Amino acid sequence: MDDVLQSQVLKHRMWRLCIVCLLSAVSHSRAAPRLAPLSHEMINHINKANTTWKAGHNFPNADYSYVKKLCGTFMGGPELPVLEQYTGDIKFPQSFDPREKWPNCPTLKEIRDQGSCGSCWAFGAVEAISDRICIQSQGKMSVEISAEDLLTCCHTCGFGCNGGYPSSAWDFWRNEGLVTGGLYNSHIGCQPYTIPPCEHGVNGTRPPCTGEGGDTPRCLFQCEDGYTPSYSQDKHFGMSAYNVPSTEFDIMAELYNKGPVEAAFHVYEDFFSYKSGVYQHVSGVMVGAHAVKILGWGTENGTPYWLAANSWNTDWGDNGYFKFLRGQNHCGIESWVVAGNPRI
Repeated sequence: MDDVLQSQVLKHRMWRLCIVCLLSAVSHSRAAPRLAPLSHEMINHINKANTTWKAGHNFPNADYSYVKKLCGTFMGGPELPVLEQYTGDIKFPQSFDPREKWPNCPTLKEIRDQGSCGSCWAFGAVEAISDRICIQSQGKMSVEISAEDLLTCCHTCGFGCNGGYPSSAWDFWRNEGLVTGGLYNSHIGCQPYTIPPCEHGVNGTRPPCTGEGGDTPRCLFQCEDGYTPSYSQDKHFGMSAYNVPSTEFDIMAELYNKGPVEAAFHVYEDFFSYKSGVYQHVSGVMVGAHAVKILGWGTENGTPYWLAANSWNTDWGDNGYFKFLRGQNHCGIESWVVAGNPRI
């Protein structure tokens, strides 16, 4: 009888424990409700948390389906060699901005727009490549490398507007080369970007960001009408492509000595509403991965950050730029850094 009684007591305790767990879960879900991304409620929640950054409306006129599509990066990809470098004797400044160190390289100040296409993996690459060509030629060569050429013609990079691998992009530049090409409708270079930007704001002149379209354009082995030299003659090649070791100091040394890099990180819903300060995840679920150009670093109110350029036009974030928590591999940003050297 004692065994039976003990068994009944144990079952009763387990039942009570389950009820307590269920009530706790319900209470927690009520205390922390699911906040709709881009909403006033999520933005207010982030700002009331009083962390290291402020949120605001970057996409008041955009469908969320469009916004999610912007995160078109796949983690991993082909294994590039890891560039080992000695950083023990380097004394880094507290802050570093390549726009000040290399003022004669205009692409360092450029913010691009990937449009309704998950081509961030291509944009992060060509932006950093453009900068490095200018920096490592000591300002003698200043070109805008074409995101269009990389997006449409690198079939080993992934799936075009449906996502790609940053490491493949740099490997393609080294092996196949990339032509020049500026922003949409700029008629700069061999192949300017052909996917139009859309209107993030409320009362702008661009079409609304609906999430429709986004098909990858066809690969064309030719320049737009009236441009010379020819497509094959306009190619710029990389001499090397590599992964940067996943340490804060290795990344800083790479930026300081050679110029911007491409980095990928996991994106949470709150990132879309970044306006100022040093971003770190506060609210929302993970929605994908994104690639950007990291330029430099600094510290704001005691919080170390990476300075990065996004490819969502100048009406996103801090005029197209953002600061991201540095030194903690936050959202994996220090694990997926790729770069390379141009063939000058």
